[in-house]
Amino acid sequence: MTAVLQPITHPLLERLGIRHGFFTRQGGVSTGIYEGLNTGLGSTDDPSAVAENRRRVVAWFDRAPDDLAACYQIHSAIARVAEAGWKGDRPEGDATVTAAPGVVCAILTADCAPVLLADPEAGVVGSAHAGWKGALGGIVHSTVAAMQALGAEPRRMVAVVGPCIARASYEVGADFQERFEHHDPGSNRFFAPG
Repeated sequence: MTAVLQPITHPLLERLGIRHGFFTRQGGVSTGIYEGLNTGLGSTDDPSAVAENRRRVVAWFDRAPDDLAACYQIHSAIARVAEAGWKGDRPEGDATVTAAPGVVCAILTADCAPVLLADPEAGVVGSAHAGWKGALGGIVHSTVAAMQALGAEPRRMVAVVGPCIARASYEVGADFQERFEHHDPGSNRFFAPG
């Protein structure tokens, strides 16, 4: 029996009619250490299992695998524009934006934060992989800029941060905190003494 995909959704994006999902491991065909819905092309999982898992994800959006646009993620501040799904080699980057109906903008996360952005009036959406390096480097700013180039306006944009590791579960040293505070002194509110 095939498990049904049950992604986590956000009411704000649902109210705006923006189809989206934060997928869990449920509903996939991978086995062993990748058991479940592993969609990572760079993993050592069985490539046919990864392809089937990716097919299931895009099918949830009523789309075909060729409609998927997902960067080769490198923990950067690079946002890419997708006019169609990417076949074969994927561009390096950590965000995908589009104004093309039917393109599924996807990113992969484990403990990093997935950020979904949309300007419903302009019909522009984006997804960003905000790990600490990308967040500090400006991945969200890059995503907004790429969306603006497609006609989106920041005042109309909405954003949702998806499931990610919590502060209590992410221990860092003082040098890590100092790096953020040097960039933005107000970021100290995101750190707690251990």
